[in-house]
Amino acid sequence: MPKTPPPIPPSPDAPSVPASATPRNEYTVDELARVSDTTVRNVRAYQDRGLLEPPEKRGRVGVYDDTHVSRLKLINHLLTRGYTLANIQDLIMAVDEGHDLRSILGLETAIGSRWSRERPKKYSLLELLQMFGDKASPSALGKAVDLGLLERDGLSFVSGSPTALAAGATMAKEGIPLADLLDAVGIARPHFNAVAKALVDLVVRQLDRYDADALPPPADVPALVDAIWRVRPLAMVLVESEMNRALEEASGDYLGDRVAAIMEKKLGHAPEGAAAERAAAKKDKSRK
Repeated sequence: MPKTPPPIPPSPDAPSVPASATPRNEYTVDELARVSDTTVRNVRAYQDRGLLEPPEKRGRVGVYDDTHVSRLKLINHLLTRGYTLANIQDLIMAVDEGHDLRSILGLETAIGSRWSRERPKKYSLLELLQMFGDKASPSALGKAVDLGLLERDGLSFVSGSPTALAAGATMAKEGIPLADLLDAVGIARPHFNAVAKALVDLVVRQLDRYDADALPPPADVPALVDAIWRVRPLAMVLVESEMNRALEEASGDYLGDRVAAIMEKKLGHAPEGAAAERAAAKKDKSRK
């Protein structure tokens, strides 16, 4: 039997962002396939089997949204767990017929929808050369593809975050070697992954109040979904705040060491006790 704790009370400090009021991302079929890590062919096949709702038609263009992303992620996850499309079709039919599995849909969107509102953008090789100059070498582009910053699309490239790509181009124009910048991304990514997992665990932990193999009682789902939507933007605020703090500390440490080195060079020796004080300050900071 599932445990039935009391409903989650709304937080007075958190902005109320119910799922129905949250701005949605919109995608063409190509964009949907890309952000959902599948293919256009699979999207069409899932629609034909009734696993995926058809897009909204705007003229001759089909427009998909985050509910389609969440459904595709669920399908992908179940496929990797060994379920067949027939199994998944039975599940979806049960959901659509109003069984208790309907509870998973709101949670599916709240937890599984994209956190970014950026739309992927395609760039020709000429456009990348204009952005990065001669720094956009074949080896640099290959490394960007390996890191997932760019995706090959025939003779073009697709960026999932045009803002990040533009920031990288600006840094490269300021003289930062592109290879070093890509190395920094590779070094930082595992740390970002760890931070993201910790924050997602905080959100998903709301489900730990229930048995692992049982959905929350239907009466609890609306409050649970609203709580998750409220937590999501606050998690981003926390990440930005902590990143700003870390950058301030790192730049302050560098500036202090650089100024101290200049002073030592001008004086011909380190001021009495200066090295020991710097070492002690760094040791204290590492303990925090």
